[in-house]
Amino acid sequence: MIDQPTIDRILDAANIVDVVSEFVTLRKRGVNYVGLCPFHTDKTPSFYVSPAKNICKCFACGEGGTAVHFIMKHEQLNYFDALRFLAKKYNIEIQERELTEKEKQKRSDRESMLIVNSWAQQYFTTQLYEHQEGKTVGLRYFAERGFREDTIRKFQLGYSLDQRDALYKEAIKNGYKKEFLEKTGLVIAYDNGGVNDRFRGRVIFPVHTLSGKVVAFGGRVLKKDEKTAKYVNSPESEIYHKSNELYGIYFAKQAIVKADRCFLVEGYTDVISMHQAGVENVVASSGTALTQGQIRLIHRFTSNITVLYDGDAAGIKAALRGIDLLLEDGMNVKVVLLPDGEDPDSFARKHNASQFAEFIKQNETDFIRFKTRLLLDDAGTDPIKRSALITDIIRTVAIIPDNIARSIYIRECSAMMEIDEQVLLNEVNKIKLNKDERQSAQPTPPPAPSTGYIPEYPDIPGYQPVTEEEGFLPPDDNMPPPPPPPVEYPEEGAGTFQEVPPEYPPVQVQAAKPKRSPYEVYELTLLKYIVRYGEQVLFDYVDEETNERVIMRVAEYIRYDLERDDLTFYTPIFKSMLDEAAEKCTNEGFIASRYFLAHQDPNVSRLAANLISEKYQLSKYHSKYRELEQEQDKLDHLIIREIYAMKDAYILRQIKETQLGIKEAHAKGNEDQVFELMKQLTHLNEIKNVLSKELGERIVLKM
Repeated sequence: MIDQPTIDRILDAANIVDVVSEFVTLRKRGVNYVGLCPFHTDKTPSFYVSPAKNICKCFACGEGGTAVHFIMKHEQLNYFDALRFLAKKYNIEIQERELTEKEKQKRSDRESMLIVNSWAQQYFTTQLYEHQEGKTVGLRYFAERGFREDTIRKFQLGYSLDQRDALYKEAIKNGYKKEFLEKTGLVIAYDNGGVNDRFRGRVIFPVHTLSGKVVAFGGRVLKKDEKTAKYVNSPESEIYHKSNELYGIYFAKQAIVKADRCFLVEGYTDVISMHQAGVENVVASSGTALTQGQIRLIHRFTSNITVLYDGDAAGIKAALRGIDLLLEDGMNVKVVLLPDGEDPDSFARKHNASQFAEFIKQNETDFIRFKTRLLLDDAGTDPIKRSALITDIIRTVAIIPDNIARSIYIRECSAMMEIDEQVLLNEVNKIKLNKDERQSAQPTPPPAPSTGYIPEYPDIPGYQPVTEEEGFLPPDDNMPPPPPPPVEYPEEGAGTFQEVPPEYPPVQVQAAKPKRSPYEVYELTLLKYIVRYGEQVLFDYVDEETNERVIMRVAEYIRYDLERDDLTFYTPIFKSMLDEAAEKCTNEGFIASRYFLAHQDPNVSRLAANLISEKYQLSKYHSKYRELEQEQDKLDHLIIREIYAMKDAYILRQIKETQLGIKEAHAKGNEDQVFELMKQLTHLNEIKNVLSKELGERIVLKM
């Protein structure tokens, strides 16, 4: 059995475009890719691949899902063999054995560290806005940098009090263990028993993973002290590996896909200022040279990257090796040199998005040309330096995987360096030959064992294509209105539906198909909101009677509202997903879409992928000239309406069954039963009228 953390690593590594393109010819269409479906005779492209959501979907035959589901179907493998297939492709080691107690403890420690970091982020933000020191020092600094409040809240910036152990004391008071505070690097413990807050007296920049979890912090000191480091960062830990993280990737991924380009800068404030200026497809390497892990993270969303330099020659030369890694990964690399005295932060504060885009267009240059000119200027007429320069450039050109692009660069470098093209070509071929020989000499790892068993999973009900705009804006900070009161029904049996259909028995693998729920279409619509937004706060208000704060998240509210009228989901797989989401949605770090996409039950993960996938998107014309309301902005209205729609369908079914009962009782001459059923029918029609009013239905009179 493959454990869940390994499954998560495989799903994180598996780029859906990369996987599908090995079997299907894809072409770009908007923010997605499209091609002919490999699972049915497809004359017009109907197979869509979404790099932003890392899923695929055929809107003709319905096949699709994550990269695992695609491999399952295409290669006729079971779920775990498909995971092994992808693990081998991405060189991920799979340990298929029962976890030891030590390994279980390690996994538990990792979860605890994520919870501690999530609390710390909220603590730092609270100090920034509510503590006097945070407001006068931290907020003042951010205001001086030109950051708006919405920007500060978006990036969850904060402040750590200039006290020795303020965070430590508050964490212990709230029940968090010293062990995990130390492991995450939030505090520094000494042999004499003393404890110091690592980030005291600093403004805080949380570092988010691709899925939005806080794994580290960066802290900038505000006092001018030559003995104190300007920036302090979280140390490497079980949850944080600097070489695998990019600052801002969580906030930039949708914009990167939409623009099909990523801007690479150096620091936290560069990213934040560019976001505020309207340029959101930007990430930072946090002052270090690029690594393979960071490059793979960018390459999941685009092959085009533009590196922004601030004109510091020493800094540019130090970053060149990381750029070589980008070329080796097959990326199209451009370089922009900002005006003297400017960095991305200051430049973004002086220009809006359109001005920034125009400057990039006018000043960007290809990396090979940029590097060649830079080194030529540095070498001057010194023959030794020029020889070293030529060798360096040849190595860079040799790592470009595309043959045509490599040939073009050889020709251009030949002209720029005034060297015969054939000489450069021979040197490049020599380097490539040596590299191929080294790779062929390495032993090939043995293939992963196969179980040879392909389970037959029951069919999942059909799905309707979703037509909302691709991608959603992050939730804003406006407090949503309190939830509406339950529908007031007439007195008889008020608030309770009669004759709840019996729940179907759980579906077993290879069992006969269960009878389908008559409310499946309504359940599926509500399940879409659960999978997409299950963990998000739907209502947050203070109860006027009890004076207690009430927080209802999407998943728990849907279950609560149905259960108070003795209703639930009657499709077993839908019911289990509702219950799982409702029970887990309050857990720290729980994200419904990620949880269900990585679910160990392939039926659940495939269904989640279908509910997340979207075929259509609004054109750039509509999104350019006006702010459009997103699905996420009106969840309170949409979800309540769909709950009412399901209740309305239930009542209509009860009315039809009651009418049929009256007809049968008439035929048998049982007038007492007819009378009782007529009373029930009247009551059901009254409930129907109330629901119709809530749904805004219009009554059309026949002429």
